[in-house]
Amino acid sequence: MPRPTRSLLLGLLSAAVLAACASAPSQPLASQFAGKRVVLLGEVHDNAEGHATRFAALKSAVDAGWRPAIAMEQFDRERQADLDAARRAHPGDADALIAAAAPAKSSWNWAFYKPVIALALQYDLPLIAANVSRADAGKVLRGGYAAAFDPAALQAAKLDKAPAADIVAGQQHEVEVGHCGKLPQAMVPGMAQAQIARDAFMAQVLREHAARGVVLIAGNGHVRRDIGVPRWLAGVPAAQVLSVGYLESEKNAKAFDAVVTIPAAQRADPCAALG
Repeated sequence: MPRPTRSLLLGLLSAAVLAACASAPSQPLASQFAGKRVVLLGEVHDNAEGHATRFAALKSAVDAGWRPAIAMEQFDRERQADLDAARRAHPGDADALIAAAAPAKSSWNWAFYKPVIALALQYDLPLIAANVSRADAGKVLRGGYAAAFDPAALQAAKLDKAPAADIVAGQQHEVEVGHCGKLPQAMVPGMAQAQIARDAFMAQVLREHAARGVVLIAGNGHVRRDIGVPRWLAGVPAAQVLSVGYLESEKNAKAFDAVVTIPAAQRADPCAALG
């Protein structure tokens, strides 16, 4: 049987989720979630099968009794009030929450995230807007952390002191690799700082909810143990953190506590578009 195309997978995401959920009880990984204060579940943003597989594990754990807060990279921190207001006005309506709290020019494919939001609504789990906005990330890129955040915010996010050298070097390397080595070198430090800011502020949200238990839905780069969000979880014992990468290859597999290998999505060569 020929392998389904990416477009077919996108169109049949709900069916893929249901199929994955049918096998969820056989997933031993999900049984580990409830024993951790912080669970970080990664993603390849455009991989439909990866989203379905991850949701199956999350749903299995929640159905079994886990009741975490759900923090999402897909919602900017400034939209928390919009999320909460939409939830009060339209209980149980995931579409209303997305419409109210998604960035105006969002590039997220919300079909991938709607099941997660609906699960939170079904079980009355807190939904947390976790990301630094594109506007603030742009300010960091051009002028550093203080260009976007006041001293109190930087202190709360642990950014009042210079990040560890290995985090900076690692993030700069990932920026260069992610842009196929074609990015002007002058832009690399600022773009790496923007990524670091995202990780630090997402970690702040997780620390605030760790006592209850919290899961982060974010890209694989953010959930890496070596240079991502886990490096900013001061005060949360390392043994109480579980980082799961949903990877299309074994590259960087050692940066996660656990890896779920997913079939690679069909996509154009991203480097070709960079000239």
